[in-house]
Amino acid sequence: MGPLLRDPNLFHINRFSIASSFFIGLFCAFLPVPGQMFIAAFLALLFRTNLPVAVSLIWISNPLTIAPMFLFSYSIGVLLLGHQETQFTIELSWEWASAQGSAIWLPLITGSLICGLVTGIMGYLTILYLWRWKVIKNWEQRKRNRLGRQQVKQDKTLD
Repeated sequence: MGPLLRDPNLFHINRFSIASSFFIGLFCAFLPVPGQMFIAAFLALLFRTNLPVAVSLIWISNPLTIAPMFLFSYSIGVLLLGHQETQFTIELSWEWASAQGSAIWLPLITGSLICGLVTGIMGYLTILYLWRWKVIKNWEQRKRNRLGRQQVKQDKTLD
């Protein structure tokens, strides 16, 4: 892992690295599996994107948000697969997962993958757009500053 972690791209801040890291982090946040941080880190290493951004974005799915996210993902999966929605209560235990698993896993995984892809793509495109907007705004500000300095020089030469 040493040579991989010394790769400067893993900590580099540029438009495509950050946008790709947003995609990875947001996608992994919707995965209904334990170890989302490890999956995000692996994908960041694999695609050589910003590792801290990718890993930190999975915390969108935290103990407060994970239930609504997975219920929404499950609903999307049920809708896409045409399954009948199963009424259940969520318990974070192995017994519950093994008992309810056959009824909810396929719609949950399908919905989670779709929600992760859509959210990841939206994050990727948003970062690309915001980065471009900020660069253009900076260029315009530099141009105004340059024109202002030229105007001041012209005014001094006329005096």
